Amino acid sequence: MIHLEPSTMSDTITCPHCGRAVAPQARFCGDCGVDLALAAVTAELALIGLDDVPVSAPIAPEVLVPRMGETMIERGLLQPADLDRALEHQAACAASGAPILLGQALLELGLVDRVSLDQVITLQILKLQTALSTANRELEQRVREHSRDLRQALDRLAELNHLKSNFIANVSHELRTPLTHIKGYLDVFDEEVLGPLTPSQKDALQVMQRAELRLETLINDLIEFSVAARGDMSMNWRVVCLDPLVLKAVERLEGKAQLGNVTINVSLTHPSPLVRADEEKIGWVILQLLDNAIKFTPCGGQVDVSLACQAGQAKLAFRDSGIGIPIERVSEIFEPFHQLDSSSSRHYGGTGLGLALVRRIVEAHGAQIQVASEPGRGSVFEIIIPVINA
Repeated sequence: MIHLEPSTMSDTITCPHCGRAVAPQARFCGDCGVDLALAAVTAELALIGLDDVPVSAPIAPEVLVPRMGETMIERGLLQPADLDRALEHQAACAASGAPILLGQALLELGLVDRVSLDQVITLQILKLQTALSTANRELEQRVREHSRDLRQALDRLAELNHLKSNFIANVSHELRTPLTHIKGYLDVFDEEVLGPLTPSQKDALQVMQRAELRLETLINDLIEFSVAARGDMSMNWRVVCLDPLVLKAVERLEGKAQLGNVTINVSLTHPSPLVRADEEKIGWVILQLLDNAIKFTPCGGQVDVSLACQAGQAKLAFRDSGIGIPIERVSEIFEPFHQLDSSSSRHYGGTGLGLALVRRIVEAHGAQIQVASEPGRGSVFEIIIPVINA
């Protein structure tokens, strides 16, 4: 998905199918009735395929200039039979290890004089210069046209991306309403307001509560990502101490780690570095990276969380002993809606939005996220963020 700053994004959105204007929050086109999200995906794929359109190779300028021998014959300075003699003489010289130019062969055989030869060479140079100028003008025009097409395609892709983000946000908000009802009644059952529960019913209720929490997390990820993709991410800047955020994330996910028999080791620096950040968002990033490390670490493995300060930068690292990532596929993990294991039976769940949103938030802080990994030997995700003075 392509991200543009709000200042470059048009407020007018058109239907990818019929081209009529549509409301930014609409899910279906009011004129043709098409599903806007599906139409946006189809149109985006068509635009991405523009680079695959074959372009004919330009003609080299020298091809446009007649050969010297042909020019001399046209001007009556040379006969075809004499040109053949000169070419044979040139070939014989090349075979003997002493190659010569055609003009030199003509002079040695006495077929032309020096003045006539110089005139023809000058004419050839002028024609070549003209052909070069024409070819350059044509090339510049082709570049301008191609650049214009690319700009138009990029603008269209940005609009389609905006349309898809609106769709994601709308659907996510609509899912929240029934989810709130489900969560409310699960709490009622858990508190046994409607009567006591049997042990089997309590076990079943706990399964449903975990599923509800997972669904709520996925919906929140969708909403947050759609906001970020539209460039609407607001930042509540303040001075933040990273230590409490790390410890809070560890405490929150300790139960999940214990269920998977994963050990969490924490190493913090003292004094704790202070950074300028949105506490809620950077806390979510820490929670997401720790959750990812636990999720991809097998039973009996460990996750190491370390915070260090060096050269005016805080370095927060999450090291796991999990499955690892092939180096050539590391960049893919930050692509929205993308997972390395995309099969329908993949072992690890999720929308594929977590790390995409992590990168957007980290970059919004003027920070960096780096990944080092090796298949079968785990991964290290490191956030590098500037430190400020207290």
